[in-house]
Amino acid sequence: MIDLYTAPTPNGWKASVTLEELELPYEVHPVDLSKNVQKEDWFLALNPNGRIPVIVDREADDFAVFETGAIMVYLAEKTGKLMPSDAKGRSLVMQWLMFQMGGLGPMMGQANVFFRYFPEKIPAAIDRYQNESRRLFEVLDRRLGESEWLADDYSIADIANWCWVRTYKWSGVSVDELPNMRRWLDAMKEKPACRKGIEVPVRLPNMTNDEEAAKKFAENAQKSLQQ
Repeated sequence: MIDLYTAPTPNGWKASVTLEELELPYEVHPVDLSKNVQKEDWFLALNPNGRIPVIVDREADDFAVFETGAIMVYLAEKTGKLMPSDAKGRSLVMQWLMFQMGGLGPMMGQANVFFRYFPEKIPAAIDRYQNESRRLFEVLDRRLGESEWLADDYSIADIANWCWVRTYKWSGVSVDELPNMRRWLDAMKEKPACRKGIEVPVRLPNMTNDEEAAKKFAENAQKSLQQ
């Protein structure tokens, strides 16, 4: 059994979608970011960086794993799925996983901060992060014009990138004229594990159509940014 400490964010979904796809039994422990639960001593004992998600593998002497990429690799290697065993195949997955962790996630995250959460609107900052996110989308689109999935076969690399890319409207980034990425987005959305995983720990309302829900989400995000 895996204990999953998480919240409804792209990084949280990376862990829950992976668990669903691997069909591993897990117990969800919601973490209220707006109340700074992730900074409490008990949580810091699991993740010294005070961020979600974290997993605890009860079958491995309560081994705790933090950082989403590390969680996904650990689970894939634990099950022998979603990660090739040969060196080149594994490297290809790791490259696209690192692409998300080192580029796409941070850029979209900063786009969210300045476009949605920061009280003062700074056009230069908004443009910087939205434009860089769009550039990274174009990288994905070119790759997905060469291959059905990012690393040839479906893998944790697809899950990691999808959990962020699917929120492009919230980041204010266009996906126009990116047919390969749009095809991939549609294919990912049809996967039962993806649909179920993004409802963990709760199903978020469609905030692009629900102004009140979007306002409340942004206010909670501002609280966590100030911690």
